Amino acid sequence: MAETVLSRFKVEFSAQVISMVAGGVLTVLLARLLSPDEYGLLYLSLSTLALFALCSKLGLPNAAAKYVTEYRATEPSQVPHIVRVSLIYTVIAALVTATGVLVFRIEIAVLVGEPSLGPLLLVGAFFVVATTLLGYTRTLLQGFEEIRNSSFLVILSSVCKLGFVLGFVLLGYGAVGALVGHVVAYTITLCLGGLFLYRAVRAYDVADRVESGLRKRVLEYNVPIFFTRGSNVLDKQVDTILVGVFLTPVAVSYYVVSKQFVGFLQAPAAALGFTVSPTLGKQKADDDMTAAARMYESTFVHILLLYVPASAGIALTARPAIEYTFGSAYLGAVPVLQVLSWFILLQAIMQVTSTALDFLGRARVRAIAKGATAVANVVLNILLIPEFGVVGAAIATVITYTIYAGANLYVITTEFPLRLGYLFRQTLLIATVTAAMSAIVFSLRTYVETPLTLAFLVALGVAIWFTLSLIVGLIDWNDVRATI
Repeated sequence: MAETVLSRFKVEFSAQVISMVAGGVLTVLLARLLSPDEYGLLYLSLSTLALFALCSKLGLPNAAAKYVTEYRATEPSQVPHIVRVSLIYTVIAALVTATGVLVFRIEIAVLVGEPSLGPLLLVGAFFVVATTLLGYTRTLLQGFEEIRNSSFLVILSSVCKLGFVLGFVLLGYGAVGALVGHVVAYTITLCLGGLFLYRAVRAYDVADRVESGLRKRVLEYNVPIFFTRGSNVLDKQVDTILVGVFLTPVAVSYYVVSKQFVGFLQAPAAALGFTVSPTLGKQKADDDMTAAARMYESTFVHILLLYVPASAGIALTARPAIEYTFGSAYLGAVPVLQVLSWFILLQAIMQVTSTALDFLGRARVRAIAKGATAVANVVLNILLIPEFGVVGAAIATVITYTIYAGANLYVITTEFPLRLGYLFRQTLLIATVTAAMSAIVFSLRTYVETPLTLAFLVALGVAIWFTLSLIVGLIDWNDVRATI
């Protein structure tokens, strides 16, 4: 079983890395090929459509996948009925939502505050259907434990999106062409995903009729999942939409560029959280709380060791990093990225904390905290954006996410017998090392005039961090040598 899980993890992680690299290349090239105004319009439309896609997906894919997993072991002949019923519900929801976007696209564009979104929302109706059905297919394949095929869909989607989006933009179709590229890529991937899903379902005999109450249970289980997903989408997308409502597409581009820069740095923390969280849950089930506590402490300290200096480095080098990555037209994103540098650290900590709570049986508490802070994020955005512009959106994100992170960390302390004194001492050491590194980087940042000198400064900062961490004992040389 361990070998099977590890094998599946490698496949999924590889797919996510490929997706991240392709997404990063696409983001940078689009920023270079599109004007800031077009770039902002594109991502404003994607954020708006993400809210409609939430309505079309509901929580049905995850609910269906849960029952597929359960019934494969208890009543396999009901599995085809679960897929059929959930697919019908999902298709109906997607078509109704897409029709609403198509019919009311002008009104939606006016409501968002950008009438020029109209043509994008016209394409967006097809985007909603494609992304909803693709998400359904991938989630159901996970329910069948078809991890390899599900991961291949991630790779295919990322590669196709990179090719078609850039292709349509290079042909001169601008932001609308980029959105069409998304639709084409998702549709191609959906066709292959549908074939994978059909083959998975066909392996099961079909019962003469649906088990009594099964439809109702799928729909009922969809409700809490929808609430959690809704809070997550609201938290991630509504700030971008509100920047578009109160400000301009150019401001949206500044905000999106900064958040995407932050997103690129989360892969190590996400992989670590994905790997450790199930083990923490198993140790709790085995009533080995001390071992679980030591594992979480080690994970937490390693996250701080990596991301505290990384956040400080991003704050110090934000200007040349934005200029040499996205171009001088996006220098307005510099103060946004500097504010969000704290968010980088918070999000990394939550990758190994909030996911662990799900495995520890505290998902309900996490959902409540997420829902409350998502609503608070909306309120703060409405208050701060008119006053502080796009930086206000970043401030709102940092404030609400700090509260969310604090709530999650408090719950963890009630689960594990953590050595808070040890964690405090390690955090103080990491802060000291980071301060020393930051002082040197700060004194030299005026000499950064080219991408090469920026790379040299980053490398110097890493070298200083590594050396000081070895000296104070945060990094063990024997562990480094063994890893190499």
